[in-house]
Amino acid sequence: MIRDGCGDPFPVSARPVLLTKIPGHREQVAAASLIPREDGVITASEDRTVRVWLKRDSGQYWPSIYHTMSSPCTALRYHHESRKLFVGQDTGAVVEFNVSEDFNKMNFIKTYPAHQNRVTEIIYSPGTQWVISTGHDKFLTWMCSQSGSQMGRHGFASWASCLQYDEDTRYAFVGDFSGQITLLKLDQNSCSVISTLKGHEGSISCMYWDPVQRYLFSGSSDHSIILWDIGGRQGRTLVLQGHHDKVQGVTYVQLTRQLVSCSADGGICVWNMDIDREEAPQWLESDSCQKCSQPFFWNIKQMWDTKTVGLRQHHCRKCGQAVCGKCSSKRSSYPIMGFEFQVRVCDSCYETIKDEDRTPLATLHEGKHNIYYMTMDVSRGLMVTCGTDRLVKIWDMTPSVGCSLATGFSPR
Repeated sequence: MIRDGCGDPFPVSARPVLLTKIPGHREQVAAASLIPREDGVITASEDRTVRVWLKRDSGQYWPSIYHTMSSPCTALRYHHESRKLFVGQDTGAVVEFNVSEDFNKMNFIKTYPAHQNRVTEIIYSPGTQWVISTGHDKFLTWMCSQSGSQMGRHGFASWASCLQYDEDTRYAFVGDFSGQITLLKLDQNSCSVISTLKGHEGSISCMYWDPVQRYLFSGSSDHSIILWDIGGRQGRTLVLQGHHDKVQGVTYVQLTRQLVSCSADGGICVWNMDIDREEAPQWLESDSCQKCSQPFFWNIKQMWDTKTVGLRQHHCRKCGQAVCGKCSSKRSSYPIMGFEFQVRVCDSCYETIKDEDRTPLATLHEGKHNIYYMTMDVSRGLMVTCGTDRLVKIWDMTPSVGCSLATGFSPR
């Protein structure tokens, strides 16, 4: 029996519990942040408003702050210890506010001229007091939060779509529209490129950095998630395929060794990562089928010599060999390698897959709105999703992640 990090059986049917829906925004909600230790959430929308929603005695969430910005809001970062709130805008500016202790007022602090185009992600580093951001101007910038001046910037060939940062090492992970992730070491006025991670076939849409395991998770428009073992010496990567649409959010729950992901079609997936998964093989290239030796359609010489018509090349997802359609007529799921859906496998690999090998290692749930953005407060087991329907939903994820993550938390 599969067990989670608490020693309990991995739940195959427990669903996330929808606690509340928050309507009110007139345009797409670009980002949200759950307020730590409070029944509240902060939202930023393309309707140019930033709102702080607090739970009232009636159980409904009402805005205690309703602030209108000069242009559409595209990114949000709230740092609870300092009460700093950073809002990215469509113009490229990042605006800093200070939120009052009662969450009834937000005071303007300064504007950072960070980008020349839409801001995609913001991170505040309290140790260095940097405001780090990415944008559609294809730049990563880091600004001094004390002076408001730019410390440094680094350019990319494509839109910089998402960002993660390790406080201890000052490593920044930047995902871009081309599908690659760049690892940089940020210094006071410069940066150095450490590595480039390539594996996705679509743009990088979300990332999550776990500093304990030193895992980087990336979600993409190619519907897949990749786990990059940054701390491992062998640079292991695991591919997870369980979504039917663009992956819009990922969060790793360290306590239970589970990954929560959301996709644009409303899918909420909980992955069991507390097992020894197999790494998917690299696809092999060949001019002929590596099972029956029939030529592929570009192998003109063998086609002429054997007087046969060339075949289309496919790949077995289990062994990686280049095969023809006749030698890969079977389909099977293979969850231990991340394939929760049926994929193409060669006939010989199909025979080696047992029924127990097809046991799901992830559970898929329906969020019932097309998810654009997702974030979690792991300590309380709470998740917030923002949909294209302009609704903000708050979920209790503790039934789905196997054990209570919260100390004394109970949905009200």
